[in-house]
Amino acid sequence: MKTHGIAFIWMVLAFCMTTVVHSPAQTYQVGVNFNAGDGAFPESPLIEGLDGNLYGTTFNGGGIKGDCLYQWGCGSIYTPSGSFASVLYAFCPINQQGFCPDGSLPTSGLVQATDGNLYGTTQGGSSSQSPCGQYGCGTVFKFVFGNLEGLTTLHTFNYTDGGVPTTGLVQAKNGKLYGTTTQGGTNGNYGTLFEITLSGTLTTIYSFCTLANCADGYLPSGPLVQGSDGSLYGETQAGGANTNGGTIFKVNSQGTLTTLYSFCAKTKCADGVGPVGGLIQAADGNFYGTTVQGGAYGGGTIFRITPAGKFTTLHSFCSQTNCTDGVAPNAGVIQATDGNLYGTTYGGGANGPGTIFELSAKGKFTTLYSFSSPDGAYPLAGLLEDTNGYLDGTTSAGGLYYFGTTYSLSVGLSPFVRATHNVGKVGAAVTLNGPTSFFYATAVRFNGVPATFSIVNDSEISTNVPTGATTGKISVVTTFGTVKSAVPFRVIP
Repeated sequence: MKTHGIAFIWMVLAFCMTTVVHSPAQTYQVGVNFNAGDGAFPESPLIEGLDGNLYGTTFNGGGIKGDCLYQWGCGSIYTPSGSFASVLYAFCPINQQGFCPDGSLPTSGLVQATDGNLYGTTQGGSSSQSPCGQYGCGTVFKFVFGNLEGLTTLHTFNYTDGGVPTTGLVQAKNGKLYGTTTQGGTNGNYGTLFEITLSGTLTTIYSFCTLANCADGYLPSGPLVQGSDGSLYGETQAGGANTNGGTIFKVNSQGTLTTLYSFCAKTKCADGVGPVGGLIQAADGNFYGTTVQGGAYGGGTIFRITPAGKFTTLHSFCSQTNCTDGVAPNAGVIQATDGNLYGTTYGGGANGPGTIFELSAKGKFTTLYSFSSPDGAYPLAGLLEDTNGYLDGTTSAGGLYYFGTTYSLSVGLSPFVRATHNVGKVGAAVTLNGPTSFFYATAVRFNGVPATFSIVNDSEISTNVPTGATTGKISVVTTFGTVKSAVPFRVIP
């Protein structure tokens, strides 16, 4: 389980560093300065809801001296509101005694499922004494907007079916949610991969360290991603066929796990050690990710791997004097609408407490921003490209009160439309989320074919795939101009 002893020390050191270094071409803005009462130490990425608002979780805070032995509370679900956060739910409320049956200490991000509700996991939480320790084995939860109770615990882990989930969930095409735990399982304390329905029925799909010497890996890390072939792809932070450097794996619909790559396969671990941030499948069909250690200089790597398992190191961190390019990319990367990769490092940069970086499609690496304590420090979470074209993120420390921040960075990306799903038949319902101008929408088109639509709010439109539609981008025409989807919508028979 993560702790913040080191983070507190680094916060004190970072307090003295006030220089903000960034390129004039970028505009950086702090959003929330967490103050403990509205949350503390956000370790998870933000998501953009269908209503256009941002949502996230904090590891601590959100309450007053909660019952999980943390002074500032046991974590929160929040939405940014100016320089503060509006707490939607505080975990382990003061009237819950002992074991926090609703969960505690969330480090995972949220996912908004097709039913419109938010789902996530907590590291801690149980209703009784737990084999995972004093904080419990963790939970899977559902948060319902507008519900006075707010949160429903869908599942409490019991160690045999897994324990201490540290990353978020992904909703697959079959409507079910998938995730991993870092502890428990039928093979011992090695972690699991699980499936859970929206109503809360959990099935353990795989227990890690099934193979001799944990050649299949253990300590799964980072969120899963569903590939275009329908399989789930993910990483383990440890184990593998080589020197315990971690693995990349895929699991098919039958639950069969295949190890695609074992890290530390090259001399002095030049390929990286400890993948922790999860994978993305980019527009070229390949998967991209990061390792928190290893590489040519020891500071971690950015890598590419094909679905067949061909591996390439794209960048090794700490390649510049004093590691000004960053150290320890803890959160993976995203591919933005310009085709380039963007991510964060936990340390390094011009000031020490981390960076935001870009890797172009041609392989050019650029440090876009170096954090300092007043504007946030030590980002553990990755980035979100919101539909207005900004890169949004969180820092786990720093800010005015030293409990972390949310931020946005403008790098010249254009606004776009995001669909709840990017594949469907004629007649299928599709919800569109986009820049705050949908009240002025005059037309919606699927690859040029007009569709009927209704405006839900300033950032949300409901529509259906029209007859005659073919695969291509969705466009929303407003009185201010036309905004298109970032990726094509695939029309299937």
